[in-house]
Amino acid sequence: MIKEINVEELRNLDKPILIDVRSEGEYAEATIPGAFNIPLFNNEERAEIGTTYTQTSPSLARELGLNIVSPKLPSLINQVGELAKKGPLVLFCWRGGMRSKSIATVVDLMGIPIYRLQGGYKAYRNQVVEYFQKKLPFQVVVLRGNTGVGKTELLKRLRADGYPAIDLEKLANNRGSVFGAMGLGEPPSQKKFEGLLYEELASLRDFSYIIVECESKRIGRVSLPASFYTEMQEGIQILQCDNLENRVQRLILEYTSVPNAIQEIRVALERLIKTLGHIKVNELKALLDTNCLDKFTELLLVDYYDRLYAYPNEPNSKYLYYINYEKPERAIRELECYLDEKVAQQGGKFTVS
Repeated sequence: MIKEINVEELRNLDKPILIDVRSEGEYAEATIPGAFNIPLFNNEERAEIGTTYTQTSPSLARELGLNIVSPKLPSLINQVGELAKKGPLVLFCWRGGMRSKSIATVVDLMGIPIYRLQGGYKAYRNQVVEYFQKKLPFQVVVLRGNTGVGKTELLKRLRADGYPAIDLEKLANNRGSVFGAMGLGEPPSQKKFEGLLYEELASLRDFSYIIVECESKRIGRVSLPASFYTEMQEGIQILQCDNLENRVQRLILEYTSVPNAIQEIRVALERLIKTLGHIKVNELKALLDTNCLDKFTELLLVDYYDRLYAYPNEPNSKYLYYINYEKPERAIRELECYLDEKVAQQGGKFTVS
């Protein structure tokens, strides 16, 4: 039996297995995070059917679709059956139309329990858009500090320790700088990024605060939702610092782990000519070419990043709390104590006082 389910009810299913039956192109553009793609029609087939529908007739388009999908059915059902072993299946297409309905019907005939998402991906997307049009139900704690002080590293440790930390740069697949995309592959679309962020926030709904690293409104190719960015600016601001030597070594370790790192860094330097000028960029290139990575990184920090962000390197009255990250273990303990002291547990939720 096919059970219709809406996006609100989807949240209450225990570990649902989501199956997106749209084309691989639609799936790559954006989907419900975690969904598997088992396309009824591929990109070319979908385009051919669409052209037939608009230029010839809907009936011929449906006949063409049937001819295309018929040979595929055994393979499609086999894939769905394997996924059914992992949890409750939920099929969806763009608007909960013929594509999901047709596969759901065949799956049901094979005796496999199936849910079908009403409204399809469009309904989920509308839910995400509506969520970010409202004020967030969280107080936002923001880690600020100069490049290389270990903010991302600290976020990972906090999340591992059970604190509601979100790595926005990981979701955006970009480190938020001139060199931010190095070695990270293709960034998500704006819709996909917003879906990932929405799911992160949903997973932390039992908290009334979240912890993020300070970011510009734009991270690589994606932008933070306006409501989220506003909450960041108005949230609890924490200053994180570290000495120059530690920052240099941290950045060298991170960026040289990228394949073809030196060449990619050299190419990225071209984007700094307008800011630093040809002489300074050529100086940096020379250091890079002679493998003087310590001096290269120090110069880049002092002459570019520290001037760009201009965060203080000692306690400052503009920030509610200060972290010295020279000794990471100690800094993490101190920050967690600070969060615990400022956070009171009430009714299973945490409230920033």
